[in-house]
Amino acid sequence: MPGMRSGSLAAVGKALTIVGLVVCAAILLLGVLYQRPMVPQLLVAITLAISIIPEGLPATATIVMALGVQRMARRHALVKTLPAVETLGGVTVICSDTTGTLTLNRMTVTHVATDGGFTAGEATPVDDLGRSVADASNGETGTGIGSAAGLLLTAAALCNDASLDPDHPGEVIGDPTEGALIRFAQRFGIDHEALEDRFPRVAECPFDSERQRMTTVHRVGDGLTAYAKGSVEGLLPLCDRICGDDGTVRAMTSADRGRILALCRGMAGDAQRTLGFAMRTTDASQAGLAPGTPDACAAGPGSPVLASPDPAVLERGFVFLGVTGMIDPLRREAGEAVRSCSAAGIRTVMITGDHPLTALAIARDLGIHRPGDTVVTGADLARMDDAALDAVVGSATVFARVTPGDKLRIIDSLRRTGEVIAMTGDGVNDSPALEAADIGVAMGVAGTDVAKGAADMILLDDSFATIAVAVKEGRRVARNIQKVIQFLLAGNIAEITTLLVAAALNLAAPLSGAHILWVNLATATRHAPVRSGTLFDCGLVGRVLAQGVFVALMTTAAYWVGTGWGAGAGGHAVGQTMAFCVLAFSQLLRALNQRSTTEPVWVRAEGANPWLVAAVLCSLALTMAVLLVPALREAFGLASLTGGQWAVTAALAAMSLVQMEVAKLPGRLRGRRDAV
Repeated sequence: MPGMRSGSLAAVGKALTIVGLVVCAAILLLGVLYQRPMVPQLLVAITLAISIIPEGLPATATIVMALGVQRMARRHALVKTLPAVETLGGVTVICSDTTGTLTLNRMTVTHVATDGGFTAGEATPVDDLGRSVADASNGETGTGIGSAAGLLLTAAALCNDASLDPDHPGEVIGDPTEGALIRFAQRFGIDHEALEDRFPRVAECPFDSERQRMTTVHRVGDGLTAYAKGSVEGLLPLCDRICGDDGTVRAMTSADRGRILALCRGMAGDAQRTLGFAMRTTDASQAGLAPGTPDACAAGPGSPVLASPDPAVLERGFVFLGVTGMIDPLRREAGEAVRSCSAAGIRTVMITGDHPLTALAIARDLGIHRPGDTVVTGADLARMDDAALDAVVGSATVFARVTPGDKLRIIDSLRRTGEVIAMTGDGVNDSPALEAADIGVAMGVAGTDVAKGAADMILLDDSFATIAVAVKEGRRVARNIQKVIQFLLAGNIAEITTLLVAAALNLAAPLSGAHILWVNLATATRHAPVRSGTLFDCGLVGRVLAQGVFVALMTTAAYWVGTGWGAGAGGHAVGQTMAFCVLAFSQLLRALNQRSTTEPVWVRAEGANPWLVAAVLCSLALTMAVLLVPALREAFGLASLTGGQWAVTAALAAMSLVQMEVAKLPGRLRGRRDAV
């Protein structure tokens, strides 16, 4: 079922205005054809035209959405615009990144694999690595170690843009993955900042999602050394040699590549995020640097302007050092949030740069991926045209090794297939996808300012569970607005039908202009809070028509009974008074019964709404004042009713409550049957 989109409220208001004006013109035309007095007929038509235009809808909807925004903010979801709340109610797919949203964003290096590990087919736990490094280096750690593990530690510390937070010892500023590498090096005695001072960076090729790696160049003695880190499948094609555990370098064979990839698949299957490391010694010309660049960049302390060599020149002829495996613990609440979304008909799709097997393991643990679902990689996307992507996007729950451009294609495909998408992102490159989604969701903790600017909603805690809460609140707001529309339209239809039938039968108007305006003024803004749903659907249309026509019948019956109670003008006044009472009291009773479309009026699972009760009592008091105070009764052209007339009026008004309860029975029975 299509969800609410921005501007749907305006479309509803415009449609109601057009319908109201057409009906009013018809009533006026019928009066002219029957040669009824023009002035009273014109006043009724104008009054009906004024009352049918839902002037209270924009204000009420704005209040409902503003209250929803407040509730979301208390649950760590900051919504930037009110139309976004409207759209949230119709979200059918949540596209989520992994790091920090489904996980805690607390990366920890747990395993390391070098040449011996590739041969054995298993990575070494980090707790055991210290002994291996010490044994290979006679107790030394850090650069200068001949072992592959020691060189890998050096690469992890130097090929790194994160830094230690001087104000909060133990915390790292920068990317959580790089922060984990700094802490990893620290565990084996490597001081990240001291190492950078000793081997200053002179050039760099920053991380790029297309290349899936970054490379830094450092001055080591009289020469240059380049260190690279990135996805293993992205690094291996650049390597022609491999470093053994004893520090010796040999040529890399196809068998070596196969063992490395097999080990990484095994680590990824255990939900570890693998990262490869490589290095090469070079000089300025081989690195693609201008002569003298290293000396100029290394002169003095501070933050020098680094050279940016061509990756195609620099990133070749590497020596492969090894692989690290990292674990990012899952958020405990994420799994429950995914299940809650699934129960509400919302599909969760993981879009990540992780290895497919890592992403699949996480998706299975969280319940995102189920038997029969599809895993699509960035390489798969590159081979698909839009038609092929549209065919698979409905069953795909994991997209792995994707680029920002891939994210945009996925969003466009989901929208083409009729989905309403909430999309998460935190980086600058995510901004196109955030803008393309129906609801862009930026990370408030780890997100960039560019991502936050492009998003419609900001997660103050970066948690997926907060997205689920926001969508639930959006659905609550949508249903509240739907109930407002149902309440307003049913009353308007009752008024229109009553007057239209009277005009068609050439009868006196059962309601005067003053009566219509008073009913709308006193009762047309009462509604009860409800949960879940979309703004305008077939069920709503059916309920509005059924309630409106039924109330019109009861109002007409009250007028007919009242006119038969008296004679001449006196009978007409009694009939109008009884019709006015039935219409007004029916509105108030329906306000109390708007809470649910299935549960009876006496069921209040969350307790009574005191504000609603107070509003209904206030409206009832005002209406009774018009009926009982002689001066007001005379001003509105109403008659004083007898006890019998009051009894008939109350019975006819109560029938609207009976009609609503009967209409709820099929839905309640279906719900019980589905729950069995």
